[in-house]
Amino acid sequence: MTHTSLRPHRDDVLLAVISVSAGLLLWSFGVHSNGARDVLPAWAALVPLVVLGAMELLRRTAPRATLIVGTAGMIADTFTVGNLATLLIFTDLVYAAVVYGSPAMARRLPIGTGLLTVAVTIGSVTWLRTPQALLLGLITGVVTFGPALTGATLRNHREAAEAARLRAEQTALLAEMDRTQAVMAERARMARELHDMVANHLSAIAIHSTAALSIDSPATSREALGVIRENSVQGLAEMRRLIGLLRDAGAGQGADAVPTLDGLDALVEQARTNGSGSGLDFVLEDLRPPGAALPTPVELAAYRIVQESLTNALKHAAPGTVRVRVARAAGLLTVGVDSPYGDGPGPRAPGSGAGLVGMRERAELLGGDFTAGAVGTVWRVRASLPAEEKVVAG
Repeated sequence: MTHTSLRPHRDDVLLAVISVSAGLLLWSFGVHSNGARDVLPAWAALVPLVVLGAMELLRRTAPRATLIVGTAGMIADTFTVGNLATLLIFTDLVYAAVVYGSPAMARRLPIGTGLLTVAVTIGSVTWLRTPQALLLGLITGVVTFGPALTGATLRNHREAAEAARLRAEQTALLAEMDRTQAVMAERARMARELHDMVANHLSAIAIHSTAALSIDSPATSREALGVIRENSVQGLAEMRRLIGLLRDAGAGQGADAVPTLDGLDALVEQARTNGSGSGLDFVLEDLRPPGAALPTPVELAAYRIVQESLTNALKHAAPGTVRVRVARAAGLLTVGVDSPYGDGPGPRAPGSGAGLVGMRERAELLGGDFTAGAVGTVWRVRASLPAEEKVVAG
């Protein structure tokens, strides 16, 4: 224990000064607690008084030591004329030992003083065999058990209040963590939506603008500008839908802004138009049973996975046929996109890898599986999503 931790509290200093001063005043007036004693002179009662008064300075920082010294001083006081202030100081040291001592001391001291009180009462009655013997047991209980019980009650109240404070802080911390995670999840969702909604159009714009700049042909330039304008208008419309969702998600705009798998034909047709200059063709195989409804989150995730796969094909695929396959069986919706893998002769748009991350996140958030990679000369994307409403809701 450092010197700083042993520094007395100012309240303890004041308590020690008042206690010793009161004891000196009682002694000067000849007020004693033990009556006449012929063994030791009257001034000997001041020694336990000063010793116990000094222990008041350490009642918070060294409660065990003060209790031991205080007990020894109290025993010594019984051989002198005694001082009432010494007795009162000892009761405070017992109280402080329970309040500021170790948890083990706080548990054992009330039990020990209670047993001591009972033992003294029984022993005094048995030895003296007078009703006045009960007074000795009562005094023992007041001096030892009473302060210990009071200290234990106060300590329990303090510990309960501290536990309640810690629970409140932990609850607030968990609430803040939940809020932060919710904000991060919402930002990630917005990032995926923004990427999937505009990446396809911007990729087509980048590819056809590069072609218009690199090929000196009025017909090619005019065709590229037409594709650029069409994708610019569609991308702007998608952005407006997203902004409308962010401004007022409950205003009924969600149904118009969330695409469905019924729009795959238009999506594939748009990709066919954008990829015609790069030697790409797109084929859709929709093997879903007619009239089978899908949960909205699953349908949106499947649409976005197909959309991002087509965007990646426009950026990186070699000339050939891109095949999109959607099927539903055994409670799963499967999405597959196969595109030619290799170096293409035409212009390509750069990629950041965020698309693959977004597709994987969409599948995993719904409890599905996602794989993407090259298999020979084919770049294969596969996603399996739970198609049952009860699975998604859980």
